[in-house]
Amino acid sequence: MQQYIARRVIQSIGMLVALSILVFLLLRIAPGADPARIRCGLTCTEDRYQAIRQEMGLDDSYFAQYMHWAKQIVTGSLGHDWNGGTVAAEMRLRMPVTFELMALTIVSTIIIGIPFGVLSALFRNSPIDFGVRFGAALGLAVPSFWIATLALLVPLKYWGYAPPITRTISFFDNPSDNLRQFVPPALILGAVSAAQVMRLTRSAMLEVMFKDYIRTARAKGLGERAVIVRHALRNSLIPVTTVLGLQIAGELGGAVIIENIFNLKGIGNYTLDALTRKDFMITQTMTMYIAVIVVAANLLVDLGYAWLDPRIRYT
Repeated sequence: MQQYIARRVIQSIGMLVALSILVFLLLRIAPGADPARIRCGLTCTEDRYQAIRQEMGLDDSYFAQYMHWAKQIVTGSLGHDWNGGTVAAEMRLRMPVTFELMALTIVSTIIIGIPFGVLSALFRNSPIDFGVRFGAALGLAVPSFWIATLALLVPLKYWGYAPPITRTISFFDNPSDNLRQFVPPALILGAVSAAQVMRLTRSAMLEVMFKDYIRTARAKGLGERAVIVRHALRNSLIPVTTVLGLQIAGELGGAVIIENIFNLKGIGNYTLDALTRKDFMITQTMTMYIAVIVVAANLLVDLGYAWLDPRIRYT
């Protein structure tokens, strides 16, 4: 087990290093990617432009720039953004917003996706099954940003209701307003994930229900609920857990759009602002921190397999 964890951690670090090099190079070869020119403005003089380039280290070699940036990532000394504030301070303010949105999204995905997937499998070819499958197909087909726009406009037009979007409300300041603000985008962001989880849970349950150990459990006199929950569902969750780990990356990407629609001041909102301003210094930093979260989540998923299936052994 310890050897497996060490090997997976080394693989994850190597993956992050390779990704950092790729992000670093792609942002610098992109057309119009000159943050010094953008920061300098339209009326900037050549002397001022050169001074900004020197201040940002853009005259150094790519290797020197990369090593300086890597040191910033590790130490957390990330410099200043376009507003004059420090990037580290902005991250401390915005990271809890994105974490809360992601936590609620994952919870909604699990609560909606797994139970409905199980019901669809247990009542195969019934109206319940057809309804769940139709809902899953709809969730996969409809873009989340379109649902988010409707979720704001329709209640406002017909009932005069809109979630608080003028500012980001902390849960500790006002729990009810915080949930009113975060639950709708979390449900919308989790719609695609829940649809995929429903379909996968259904197919996994249908496959497991005809296994020999399920028939043996019933023959031993176990109740149907114990058979479903303790034996069928637990073994069906292994592929579902894999998909949940992979979907974190997609949900973090979707948060870039959803946070802007609902005016949530999170990491996604900050990253989109940096992209709009072509500030690749901040963009590459936000990309790497998101990558660390995704890689860490998938590592935890891999380590959770042994709990779901004791037959799995790490070697």
